[in-house]
Amino acid sequence: MLRRSMVKLIFGLMLFTQAVNLLIFTAAGLTRGQPPIVPPGATAVPAPYADPLPQALILTAIVISFGMLAFALALTRRGFLAMQTDDLDRLGRDAPE
Repeated sequence: MLRRSMVKLIFGLMLFTQAVNLLIFTAAGLTRGQPPIVPPGATAVPAPYADPLPQALILTAIVISFGMLAFALALTRRGFLAMQTDDLDRLGRDAPE
């Protein structure tokens, strides 16, 4: 991610977001159990049950990261078409006034 190329930066960010998703998933632990549904007549979910919160967080993170990736790719393409480079140093230095 420390390279000057915007494409390499975007790929690095994409890998980083997937690593965070895996971290959340593994931190929650894998529980092979029933879905968290309270049976009729009971007051609580019987154990063992799978926790849906980490799955919901990861799904939300995937959707947000996909939107950010699409925006970053569109911005990179537009910057490349305007400046004919994807070097971050040249983009800041050669910007039109």
